[in-house]
Order: sequence, then C-alpha cells, then structure tokens
Amino acid sequence: MSTWQDLVTASLIGTERTGVPDSAASGPPGPGPDDPAAQLLDRAALMTVARRGGRPAAHAEPPPEAEPDPSPVVSPAAGRRLARMLGGEHPDLLAEWLAAAVARNRRAPAHLLPALLDRARRVSPSDPGLRRLAAEAGGSRAGWLAGLNPDWTFVTAHAGGGQDAWRLGGKSQRRGYLAALRTRDPGTARELITESWEAAAGPERVMFLSVMASAGLSLADEPLLEAALDERDAEVRSWAAYLLARLPGSALGQRMAQRALGCVRIESGVRGARLAVVPPARSDAAMRRDGVTSGQGGRPQERDARTHLLHEVLARTPLRTWTDRFGRTAEQVLALRSGPWAPVLFTGWSRAAMAQSDQEWMTALINWALAGGPTGTLFGAETLRQLARRADPARCARETASRGAEIPLPIRDAISVLRFRYDMLKELEL
Repeated sequence: MSTWQDLVTASLIGTERTGVPDSAASGPPGPGPDDPAAQLLDRAALMTVARRGGRPAAHAEPPPEAEPDPSPVVSPAAGRRLARMLGGEHPDLLAEWLAAAVARNRRAPAHLLPALLDRARRVSPSDPGLRRLAAEAGGSRAGWLAGLNPDWTFVTAHAGGGQDAWRLGGKSQRRGYLAALRTRDPGTARELITESWEAAAGPERVMFLSVMASAGLSLADEPLLEAALDERDAEVRSWAAYLLARLPGSALGQRMAQRALGCVRIESGVRGARLAVVPPARSDAAMRRDGVTSGQGGRPQERDARTHLLHEVLARTPLRTWTDRFGRTAEQVLALRSGPWAPVLFTGWSRAAMAQSDQEWMTALINWALAGGPTGTLFGAETLRQLARRADPARCARETASRGAEIPLPIRDAISVLRFRYDMLKELEL
C-alpha cells in the first residue's frame, strides 16, 4: 500500500512513467475515473482525509507536568491587551509589552502562550529579540510547551548553553550566548568580541556590533568602535558610527557637535530670536569616516544633497550641544522660528533623540508636532510614527491642539499609539 510520499513522487515523475500507487484509504464504491492523473488526485484526496482523521489508538504516556513558576501572572487587563496585540492590534508594540512584563517579573497568561510562541516563531532568527522576550515572559510553562512542539524549540535555545553555544553553535546560538553575556557582563563580552574580531567576516562583525547596541554601551567600547570606522565593510562602518553617536562623551559626538554648530545658530531680529541654518557645503573624507555621506547619487539638485548632509549631521550630534550652547531647554529650542528648515530640524533631532534615548527631547518633539509642528512630509510623518513608539507616553501630550479642521492622519496615529502605550504600561503595573 502506498504512502503519502509515494503519491507525491508519482505526481512529480508522472503517471505515464510510474503508474498510480495503490492507496491504503478506501474510496467510494463504484468504478473510478479512467484517467491515471485523475486517479492519482482522487487517491491523494482520500489519503489527505484519512491523515486528518487521526490514527489508530495506541498506548501513550501523559506528558510531564510543567514546573511551577513563582512569577505572578499579569493583571487580567494586561492579559486582555496582550490578546488584542496577538490578534493584530498594534502588533509592533508586542516587544515593548513583553519587555515591560519581564522587567516587572510578571508572566504572560498561560492560555495565550501558544499564540505568543507561534508569533515569536515567525520572526527572523537573525533578529531574536522577540523570541527571547517571549521565552522569558512565558516562564517555565513556555519551556514545557517547547518540549511538546518542535516549532517552539527556540524557547530552550534561549535558556543558555554555556560556552559550547559560542564555540560550536550556529548563528542564532552564538548571538544568544553573546547577548546574554553582554547583559550580564559587558566587559567580558567586549573582550570576547575583540578576540574574535579578526577571524570574523563582515556579517558576523555586524552581529557583534548589534549585540553591543542592545546593552551595556559605554566609553570602554569606544576604541573598538573607532577602529571599526576604518573597516572596508560599509555596514560595519555604519553600525560603528551609529553606536558612537549614541555614546555620551564620544570623540565622534564631539566632532559632530563642532560641525553642527557651524550649521545652526541663533540670530536676533525684529521679530525676536530665530534659528539661522546653513547646511554643509559638501561631505569631506572626515565626515564620510564618521558615517555622513551625501547619499543622493548626484540625482537631485545641490540644495537637496546639502539638506541631506545637514540632516545626517543633526542625527549624530549630541542633543546637549544645543541646550548647552543656546542656554535653553529642548522645548525652548524648538519654539524658535526656523522657517523652511523646520522639517529638517524635526527629523534630524528626532533621530538623535531616539538614538540617544533622550526622553526630554522626544517629549518636546512630540508635543511640538501635536501642537501643529512640521509633520507634513512623508518623512516627517514616519518620524512622528517612530517617536510615538519610543517616547514615554506618560510625559507626552495625548491630545492635539488642532480644532475645527480634520486632524491629519499622522497626528491621529501618534495620539492613538500614545494612548494605547500609556494604558498598556499602566495595566502592567496592576
């Protein structure tokens, strides 16, 4: 009698060459079709139904019980919100929900774990953050479920593995080991990266830098990152420049501050103080080493290329550059008139605020946008979308100053996200 694989083989090779395999599943009474191809399809359909119908009863041992988990489950309201996110409402906020639950030593409701683990299974193994958070928030019962479903074995992979995971493991295991070590002991992780750097190819060096970005970034990392600015691999250089721009007190930040202050200054006029903006004339070798390139391919006009350079410089400049030099708070700096440069300043400063995790600036930028600030461009709308997902919702306005006219879609989306996140984090405190 044929198996499913016999039917698949026959369909690939052709019934003219192999014939139609016999089937263990009995069909309806009466003669079947004369066409061998139709017979094959009929038998495949019968076997599909038979396979779905189950299997003969046999002796089975009950699975072991899950180990007790001392962590309390989240509040019912938080559980209901998790179910909504798993059902498709603001799924991009799932990682934040999980991280907040783990930070509060709470675990996800047991009845939602299959859906949560299945959602985490579908993310890319090269970006294991959601998988790790799902494993941690699931507690011991997530590990128990992983033993029953091979699709969820990533849960046990995140439980550790010792140095063998680093020496003998695959890409995801090595990354998992390094990420756990970086969280536990940043200095030892940095030493391991330094020892492994020369033998690593470009993609693995990118992995090293992305793990460094996840936790423990400090000035002790600066020598390694400065050296990485001279690598041949463009993605490695880009990651190094990004991390140095995030690092308070870095030499790259000081170089960027010097460039930025040459582009933006305060001028006094009849209507009061305003921001005068002069973008860089061109990108020189030193700027390119620090990650600032025109990125325009020579297609747009010169003004557009220079505007892009200004945006890149602003995004890499420490934000305290502006508050220190101008003697004003972030809110007061944003209140200065900047004319047509306002959208560029908004997106550049927003990128800097998110990279530097500066809540004061993120709050001021969101409040500026909700009060009618520069979000009219597609780039500005996307920037506001990201800000609303990174800023502390308790510090931001969750209403708009707009009256009468229809509220623009980017503003409505930002308000919706801020309200959702505010309620989400409040529920996790219960």
